[in-house]
Amino acid sequence: MEGILSAGDTAWVLISTILVLLMSIPGIAFFYGGLVKKKNVLNTMFLTLIAFAVVTIIWTIFGYQLAFGESIIGFIGYPTNLLMHGIGVNSITGTIPTIVFIAFQLTFAGLTAALISGAIIGRMKFSAWILFIVAWLIAVYIPLVHWVWGGGWMMDMGVIDFAGGTVVEICSGISALVLALIIGDRKDKSLLPHNLGYTVLGASFLWFGWMGFNGGSALAANGLAASALFVSNLAAAVGLLTWVCLDILKEGKPTVLGALSGAISALVAMTPAAGFVNSDGALVIGFLAAVVSYIAITYIKPRLGFDDALDVFGIHGAAGIWGTIATGLFAVPVINEATGFFYGNPSQLYIQIIATVATIIYVFVVTFVIAKVLDLTIGLRVSEKEEVEGLDTHIHEESGYRF
Repeated sequence: MEGILSAGDTAWVLISTILVLLMSIPGIAFFYGGLVKKKNVLNTMFLTLIAFAVVTIIWTIFGYQLAFGESIIGFIGYPTNLLMHGIGVNSITGTIPTIVFIAFQLTFAGLTAALISGAIIGRMKFSAWILFIVAWLIAVYIPLVHWVWGGGWMMDMGVIDFAGGTVVEICSGISALVLALIIGDRKDKSLLPHNLGYTVLGASFLWFGWMGFNGGSALAANGLAASALFVSNLAAAVGLLTWVCLDILKEGKPTVLGALSGAISALVAMTPAAGFVNSDGALVIGFLAAVVSYIAITYIKPRLGFDDALDVFGIHGAAGIWGTIATGLFAVPVINEATGFFYGNPSQLYIQIIATVATIIYVFVVTFVIAKVLDLTIGLRVSEKEEVEGLDTHIHEESGYRF
């Protein structure tokens, strides 16, 4: 869509692009890296870096074009402008340069891929991880982006997803769950974070960057961006305090990791809702996001027995499902013209549920096929010796620390 260039809008989306980049590098790298044993810290961080690099190349060559090209029967975009040919520095999308929009969407794709790695830390082959990201991006992420934002069937149906409840959060959470199920449990399932300071730093980058993640999704420097930023921060604060209270009730003491988990779960739930809800909705969404994720991690995960090491499904999958459905409940028409169940439009809730279920099924099935094929061919898992002694030494012949 052509428009008139706005310097203010361009500046804000450029800043937001950098903020989302900070969420992956160094946000996810530090957040995940601090949670693992020191023998795997480099490998864990490197999974994030290599995923972002792979995504960058594919997105530039053909990924963006497939995601946002003219729709082919609502499923995928027509691949014009391969390798960015035909997109010049003066090309405009809305009120910002098309290249800025492409870069902004690129950071979303890189972040989503990086999030998945938390489920398989310490036990996945590096080569298998790279091949998985390539296949997953092409077959799972790119079609989903087209469905929701690129003119596909979900967009035509009327789904509202401001910054990626389906595309980013449910997608990463379900993909992580599938990988964890196929690759199997760790030999040592104890979680002994070697440096929670890293994790606090990473979570801080995530919280900071999320303001660009949600606020930047307005694609303009306007009141909608300000509202999305404000309610996202409010929900994060509520989620943090809620998890602290849950920790005190169950364990008798607050934990730093719990507080961080509460904040991130609330930010996850606000990802689809940020541009559609007011402060009232943000308070409820943030509170229940922490509760939902707490239940998923503390009660559901142990009963089902899957080894999602860093709780990607419990945080991103569970809270993403809640946030996508909650958007259909709390959307306020004065914010962004969409109307939710509590404001007189029950059909929006129905649409959100359909989109949620469809996303879960599609992501689960296609990710399962990709992971299973890789497992049966090159194998997903490192040897027992490599896993026990650590991947930093065996895969990279390096150490995170030299004391």
